[in-house]
Amino acid sequence: EDMTLMIVNEVDAPSTRDNLKKKLDAIRSQGAGQLELETLALVIDGKSLTYALEKDMEKDFLDLAVMCKAVICCRVSPLQKALVVKLVKKHLKAILLAIGDGANDVSMIQAAHIGVGISGMEGLQAARSADVSIAQFRYLRKLLLVHGAWSYQRISKVILYSFYKNIVLYMTQFWYVFQNVFSGEVIYESWTLSFYNVIFAVLPPFAMGIFDQFISARLLDRYPQLYQLGQKGVFFKMHSFAAWVLNGFYHSLILYVAAEAIWWLDLPQSDGRISGHWVWGTALYTSVLVTVLGKAALVTNTWTKYHVMSIPGSLLIWMVFIPVYGTVMPLAKISREFEGVIPRLFTSPVFWLQIVVLPVLCLTRDFAWKYAKRMYYPQTYHHIQEIQKYNIQDYRPRYVTFSPFTATPDPRE
Repeated sequence: EDMTLMIVNEVDAPSTRDNLKKKLDAIRSQGAGQLELETLALVIDGKSLTYALEKDMEKDFLDLAVMCKAVICCRVSPLQKALVVKLVKKHLKAILLAIGDGANDVSMIQAAHIGVGISGMEGLQAARSADVSIAQFRYLRKLLLVHGAWSYQRISKVILYSFYKNIVLYMTQFWYVFQNVFSGEVIYESWTLSFYNVIFAVLPPFAMGIFDQFISARLLDRYPQLYQLGQKGVFFKMHSFAAWVLNGFYHSLILYVAAEAIWWLDLPQSDGRISGHWVWGTALYTSVLVTVLGKAALVTNTWTKYHVMSIPGSLLIWMVFIPVYGTVMPLAKISREFEGVIPRLFTSPVFWLQIVVLPVLCLTRDFAWKYAKRMYYPQTYHHIQEIQKYNIQDYRPRYVTFSPFTATPDPRE
């Protein structure tokens, strides 16, 4: 009732064109500000919409529509609904969401980037044709603000982490080729190398991609402005991808150089015999695995039982797997590389010290950088995470005064 309605219900194309032109020129000539545009609403019926979607006036119709707070297309056909969606896709660089509950909405839902179907009184045609199905229209808020924000952050983190964990392991082999003069010799036993992405490092991405919550559902609903994190691409930018890749190179270089220095000359042991190449390789593999699992723990926002099962659990799987595999497989003539490795590896204090010191050496920089970002260059969601952590009640004063001496909010306000 408090909005200014602009109604277009003409009977022919020339009248529709003149109506759109007059309204568009009137808004432009008045130089309406943002506040005035918030009160404009366009109402157009199906017959006028048929003419407005023609080639010579579709741009004027779109320009007028985007100036309005709301646009109502009434008594339109399913094809017209889809044409309106395609018109916006054609001229605007925007992600379109279409939502409907009936069979007449199917074409519109399929034309949009994201289709949401409501399963209800009018059947399941819309729900079956959509990307996402919900039971009631009011659930759209939670779908976007909560699950949408979670999904974007989770997928971004999983993609970045997946690149990182592979770079850390396989780049150590790259640094090694300069030492083995490009002979093709490998550091790690072949089967354990294959099991890296199949068994030992596969669970953390699943836990982060399914159960991680960087902010709770309650606060995401309370602060809808956080939805802009996805619109602005905060969690997945080119520099974010480059930073994770470079961090993987950095960790792999530290791990390889430090391990090479520790096991220099195959590290003669107390009985006078050398440790050997495969002892060094298995120790380095373990250090890499602890490092990437430590990185997963560092970037996890909410710990659940599934995170505990996947991150510390993956290390436990490796520590159980390697003595069993290294003992049984040489006897079965499957892995001759591990013959005699396990007794020398697990009795070496250097091995146990290495798998603690090297990951700490790698992740110290990551921890320091995370601390610096949160303390000195915090983003919006960092403040909301603090509100969640300390369970601060919703406090939204109309204005806040600051003391010139303490530079903190005056509690009286």
